[in-house]
This record gives sequence, C-alpha cells and structure tokens, in this order.
Amino acid sequence: MSLADFAVEVAQAYQDACLAELSALKPGNVHIFADGHGMVVKDFILSAEVSASVMAQLDIGVGQRIKAAVQATWQSVNCNTNLGIILLAAPMIQASLLAYTDGMHLSLRESLAKVLQNLSLEDAVLAYQAVEQASPAGLGNADEHDIHAQPTVTLLSAMQAAEQRDLIARQYSNGFTDIFDVGLAQYESAIARWNNESWAVSAVHLAFMAGFPDSHIVRKYGASKGAEIQQRAAEYLYGLLEQENPKLYQRALLEFDAALKAERINPGTSADLTVATVLASYLQNVLKQA
Repeated sequence: MSLADFAVEVAQAYQDACLAELSALKPGNVHIFADGHGMVVKDFILSAEVSASVMAQLDIGVGQRIKAAVQATWQSVNCNTNLGIILLAAPMIQASLLAYTDGMHLSLRESLAKVLQNLSLEDAVLAYQAVEQASPAGLGNADEHDIHAQPTVTLLSAMQAAEQRDLIARQYSNGFTDIFDVGLAQYESAIARWNNESWAVSAVHLAFMAGFPDSHIVRKYGASKGAEIQQRAAEYLYGLLEQENPKLYQRALLEFDAALKAERINPGTSADLTVATVLASYLQNVLKQA
C-alpha cells in the first residue's frame, strides 16, 4: 500500500469513528436516537465528512491539521460540532502516518508519544487560532497560556498547563492514557461480550462519564454539578454492563438522555473521548492491514 493510499484509509477511519459515535445512544449528546442542544445529527455527519478530507493530508503538522479541520467544519455547518474531536484526532492521525512511514516499528501508542513530544510553538499558534474560531462554550480565560493571547510555549506545554481542568488537554499530557486504558479497554470488552459496536460505543461513553467529571459540564455549571452527573452516569454504566442483551436497557438510557437534555446538560467531552477511543481501535486495524 502506498503512503497516499494509507492516508485515504486513515481519513476513512476518522470519518467512520465519528459516525460510529453518532450511531450509539449516548445520554445527553446528539445521536441518531435524538438531537439536542440546538444541534442536529446531520450537522455532525457533514462535519465528519468535511474534516476527514483535510485531517489526513500528507506533509503537514498537528497544528495545521487542527486549523484546517476547524476551518472546513465552520465553512460547512457554521458552528462548533467537533473541536474536541479534532484536537484529539489530529495527533492520533499524525501518529498513524508516522508509524507507517517508519516501517511500522512502533505501535500507534508509541508513535503518538513521539508526536506529542515533538509538538512545536507553531502547532500551538495554529491550534489556538482554531480554538478561538470555534469558541467552545465557557472556555473562558486562563491564568497562563490564555487561548485569547499569542502562545509562547509548545502545544504540549500549553496542554500540560490545562490538564487539571480539561480532559482533552490531559490526554496530550499523559500520552492519551485514558483513551487506551479506559476507553479502549471498555470498548474491546463490550465488543467481546455483545458483538455489537453501537452498544460498545455506548458503554465507552458511559465509562468516560462515570470515570471523570465531564470538562464541558464543569466549565458550564461548576465542579459540584460535574461530580453529580458523574455519579448518576456510574449508576447507568453499572446497569448497562449488567445486561446480557444491552437493548433491554435502551429505555432506561433514553430516559437518562431526555433528563440530561431537559437540564441542558451536555457531556460533550465524554463524547469527544469516545470518538477518539473508536478512532484508536480503527487506526490500529488500519496499521495492522497496511
């Protein structure tokens, strides 16, 4: 397989991961079972398609991927549907391309560690521009490396400074540990048990909601609300994982979904981490087959 053909496979893996997340019942988020928060599924589908076309370009860096994907999304849907997904996917896609060009001597995770260590000031400048364009809800100002100011450090250093208050920044800082050790572990376990990807994705989403206070919720409503939703999600994760047939739990999850949307609570960071988990699985498969 040529590098160009491999890049096409990577772009498809990214788009497929976005669509897999939309096809799963994820309480509080937009999905095929229910829209929410003033956004509709078709906007997310279009966002996945247009961002995929630029995310796996050859000979560009992580910051360029982030900025190009955000611009493509805004030109198509004129709202922030996928900033968190893009921030997580860009280094993973860079890592898969690096692993391929290095002759597959490194795993995706090992290659990702190299990509993160090599992030530059230019990557930070471009990523800051993308984040400011997308203006996620309640991002606000930070004491150091404020997104509205010109960055003075590498993208990795900026993410390390934000890791305590943002789960996406935390992935950059810890080598995507939560994606591989929490998300992917839950995904593979659920696939093995139920042989159903949509329900495996639901389990991953609930695992993130239950495992961490959702950054998007905490930014908007504060730490106590984040902890409350985390606790509620843990009960539903337990309920889902008890099922031999997960479809029997669909009504309960739809009720949780409706309740969260009625409260205007959107666990958006958990959804972003879920896409990244599915993408990690897909990219590992693309590398195996290359």
